[in-house]
Amino acid sequence: MSRNPRSNSLSFLLALMSVSSLMGAARAAESDPLDQSKVPLEVDTTDPGLTKIVLIAGPRSHGPGEHEFFAGCALLMDQLKQTPGVFPVMCRDGWPKNPAIFNGAKAIVCFSDGGDGHPLVRDNHLQIIDSYMKKGVGLACLHYAVEPTKEKGQKEFLEWIGGAFEVDWSVNPTWDAEFKDFPKHPVANGVMPFKMNDEWYFHMRFVDGMKGVTPLFAAVAPASTMARSDGPHEGNPTVRKTVAAGTPQEMAWAYDRPDGIGRGFGFTGAHYHKNWGEPSFRRLVVNAILWTAHVEIPAGGAKCELNPADLNKNLDDKGQGKKKK
Repeated sequence: MSRNPRSNSLSFLLALMSVSSLMGAARAAESDPLDQSKVPLEVDTTDPGLTKIVLIAGPRSHGPGEHEFFAGCALLMDQLKQTPGVFPVMCRDGWPKNPAIFNGAKAIVCFSDGGDGHPLVRDNHLQIIDSYMKKGVGLACLHYAVEPTKEKGQKEFLEWIGGAFEVDWSVNPTWDAEFKDFPKHPVANGVMPFKMNDEWYFHMRFVDGMKGVTPLFAAVAPASTMARSDGPHEGNPTVRKTVAAGTPQEMAWAYDRPDGIGRGFGFTGAHYHKNWGEPSFRRLVVNAILWTAHVEIPAGGAKCELNPADLNKNLDDKGQGKKKK
């Protein structure tokens, strides 16, 4: 049988195009920033020797790149895994499907919206979380999650993490904060000076006399953060006076509870997902979460290596592209 060189070449070209198309589709699937299917959810451990830390990612919120609770918790889970003996467990949409996942946890992390929608104050969640706090379980609240409501949750938050955002007392402007000095505290190990634009809340409501509270991030807020005076979130005259006086404002703090066992952490940044790319920003949060779980922090800080490409993974679908799988 005679062969047709042109036909063979055409067949080879079509086959090559087909393989190339399949490979391209596979690469596209792997790089889909909205694909959250590879993040293990509520996977528990049976090893009591491991330090279990439960991360609660809040439901979808804000626009792309803002309040990326799922992606942020997925990053933190990977960061925490870099410390030997630590077993992070992640829950999505504000509350675990199986609340028994909290059993045996050394610390709980909440990265979510706050106010009336705060997942820790809904339903009977305050009582559930309080039962673990009474056992000495640590608690870390990130960004909007530092804000319960005055009517529901503030008393408990002051007991658990030592401080909270209070509407008409605290403020939530977006500004460039420059952090130059850090206290001698395990959470600050390995943290270097840096400057970051974020929605840095300040003028928190703290426990009386700041007893047990160690400020970690403090910076002088510019006058522009008080540019308006007509909004309910623009603070009160006390805030304006402290800004005018150049008084440093606390944006992150560690808290030793009066029981001598439980620990808390509040962090007001992380509105913008890209900020996790800053090593010192990331290291302080990772250090703090580990500290609340009573994990010893190395002198140079916890390991928190990050591939910059990972900042574009596990994002929530906010109408900007392909649906998550």
